[in-house]
Amino acid sequence: MTKSSDTQKPTGWSRRRVLKTAASGLALAAASSFPMPAIAQGKKLTYWGGLIFSDDANKLLTDTINAWGAANGVATEVVMINQNETTQKVSAAVSSNTMPDALDMGLGLARLLARQSQFSDVGDLYKKIGDAQGGWFSGPDTATDLTADGGIARVGIPFGVNGNLLLRRKDLLEPAGFTEAPKTWDELVTQAEAINKAPVSGLGLALSNVGDANLQVAVLQSFGGRIADDAGKKVTIDSPETRLWLTWLKNAWDKGLFSPGNTTWDGAGDNQAYLSGQAGFIANTGSVGIAARKDDPELFEASAFSPLPGGPKGIISPIDVQVRAITKASPVQDEAKALLEHLSSPEYMNAYFNVAIYGPVLANQEKLQAFDGTNTILVGLLGLAKNGTAPAYPDVNNAAFADLGSNFLIPKLAQRVVVDGWDFDKAIAEAQTQGQAIYDKY
Repeated sequence: MTKSSDTQKPTGWSRRRVLKTAASGLALAAASSFPMPAIAQGKKLTYWGGLIFSDDANKLLTDTINAWGAANGVATEVVMINQNETTQKVSAAVSSNTMPDALDMGLGLARLLARQSQFSDVGDLYKKIGDAQGGWFSGPDTATDLTADGGIARVGIPFGVNGNLLLRRKDLLEPAGFTEAPKTWDELVTQAEAINKAPVSGLGLALSNVGDANLQVAVLQSFGGRIADDAGKKVTIDSPETRLWLTWLKNAWDKGLFSPGNTTWDGAGDNQAYLSGQAGFIANTGSVGIAARKDDPELFEASAFSPLPGGPKGIISPIDVQVRAITKASPVQDEAKALLEHLSSPEYMNAYFNVAIYGPVLANQEKLQAFDGTNTILVGLLGLAKNGTAPAYPDVNNAAFADLGSNFLIPKLAQRVVVDGWDFDKAIAEAQTQGQAIYDKY
């Protein structure tokens, strides 16, 4: 998630213009969108933005909020929080009653805090923005309906979709006869095998105890496997479909397609494997592509992005949605709502999409210049936004499912088979027992 180069942006939105817009053009737009008298001296709006690996995106958000505040007589303070530290920072702020007026966060944290009644109801604003911009895409719309968690359907305004895309080395695949992205996991193995020659390993997919390895949950589900039943209570890992997934996995492992060390990688293992030219395929949110575009343009030009492949039961491609929320205790409710509306404007979001790594959330955003096909990463994210599946689907997205994922039970099941040499029945029995113990807690 780093800066994007001028050459990759759609015509008319150069890096210079994007940043200039934040400081001047958007300020003018803010002045007309929400005119209001200056607030009382000493009163201000504090915003916690999600710090991503893109200096341009972080600067654009900060400058835009401050320009909006200056144009509308609102004192603003923007604090950029590393997304890996947001939960920790927010937890401390809740305990000390020092929450900001508004903030960016992922859907998981929004769901947790909604249960604690930390947020204001923004249902009316959600509807207003949706009505003005062609409606919300179904994935973000469904995923961010938190009625069951906090009693309020809408506690956040979605602003971006992310999730795993398949990143591939087209410069290696096309000479081998593969000009299209693999549509199934079996096709992925076939293509990976064709380019699996040192120093390149065909599959740079993590099987370690990290979040990236939980991709295998989606692969399992695409083969028809489930973590639990439709009630979200009884674990169903022990199934013929799980054995079918393990057969696919073990076959690829036995062919020597996985990158060395992938069962002990940290969270950056797949990134490093691809950026060093040692992996033919990885699944990634797009950060690797942006890093390549900045630091290795040749590798970026040799790469292509596509949705995840599917299994016998179809494509399972979970999306995560970033939202902007207003804290219930904030004394500047109207100002915060006006700011969130401004940050959803087509003018701002077109500029933001160009320098961030999020897909669109509103139907009309597909028509923005950012998604005209020039930026191949955004093309992939557009496909994810339109066709991605809700988190956990077809399982129930409850606390037990999240707990099982945080304990990496499915990657550990894979490790039992490919590293420890356990047979399928023994490995599955262990995962079934451990999984049910987690679900029984809830």
